[in-house]
Amino acid sequence: RADLPCAGIFQCSITGLSFKVKSAVTITYRYDTWTKHLSEADWEIWVPAGPLFHIEVQKGVVQAVHLPHFICLAEYVNTSLCSIAHFKSGEMSLERPTRVIAFSAVLDNPSFSLLGVLWRRLRSALNSLPVHSLVLIFQQLSAANTTLHFYLIPDDHSVKQAIERQEMNWNSKFIPKPPPFRPLFFGCIYRVTTTKYAEITPETLLPFCYKSPKEQQLFVEIYIKNMAEEVGLYMTDTRDGIEVWRALLRSVTWALCLLVTAFLKKNKTRLCSRMGQLSTILMYLREANVINSDEEEEVQGQDTSQKKNRVLLELVEKKGLEAQKQLYQILQKKDPYLIADLEKPI
Repeated sequence: RADLPCAGIFQCSITGLSFKVKSAVTITYRYDTWTKHLSEADWEIWVPAGPLFHIEVQKGVVQAVHLPHFICLAEYVNTSLCSIAHFKSGEMSLERPTRVIAFSAVLDNPSFSLLGVLWRRLRSALNSLPVHSLVLIFQQLSAANTTLHFYLIPDDHSVKQAIERQEMNWNSKFIPKPPPFRPLFFGCIYRVTTTKYAEITPETLLPFCYKSPKEQQLFVEIYIKNMAEEVGLYMTDTRDGIEVWRALLRSVTWALCLLVTAFLKKNKTRLCSRMGQLSTILMYLREANVINSDEEEEVQGQDTSQKKNRVLLELVEKKGLEAQKQLYQILQKKDPYLIADLEKPI
């Protein structure tokens, strides 16, 4: 929901949607999924080129809408193949965008329903569309040694958001890495390799395709038994062997500790007021040798729960990265809904 205060151009920092409005207005919008609305015949002709949105707004106030797309226009692309799909009463109609620019298709004086960007397939060249893409890496915190999930997706926030929710349910932690340094192509297959020995399952080959947010996204699992040294990850195009992406994992455990430190620092005030089950948390920390009995007594000796939590957080902070990681993992296990709520973007 966006309460726009006056005439002007406004962009959503999360979805990339942008609106030009001529007066103050309230706009509500949410993601929908292409698979619910495109027929089998439509999939033969069209490929989604961005998220599908359900938008509601007072009629006549929006002068233009910018719908995000992930087609790379830095390469030569025939923008006449781009259309805006409208869905009303189960029927799809198509409209030519007013103009197509980098990262969005613009529609002047729009009417609203379900809206999204489609690109017409070229049957003679199925791999002809260059796509902005993302590499997403998650470490499963409860898995043995270092177990990573490696995703390759178009730069579609609705898909990224769905993966993040799924991985949170699997007790995973996101490891930020840059996107590929050249456009990728739907229908192509990319090979994932490492500089150190790692087991990659089900195989090292990862097809690049579009799957709606409600579908299970493709990924490969990378199992690294010993992360004592840094490991290089690479991705190459199987058609020509050209490298399209690379990154270093310097120590996944160390990187996670830094992320945990940032989380605890950012949320210290909220943790002081909301962290519960203190006796259980102290018991786990003592069993892990993070704190001793004297330190436990110091925490329990405070006269309010908020002071107890503050003393505990400051005590763990002084003990360093590994102690903070232990506390974070205990909180994930004992109060996962609190962690999930605190990790939501503000």
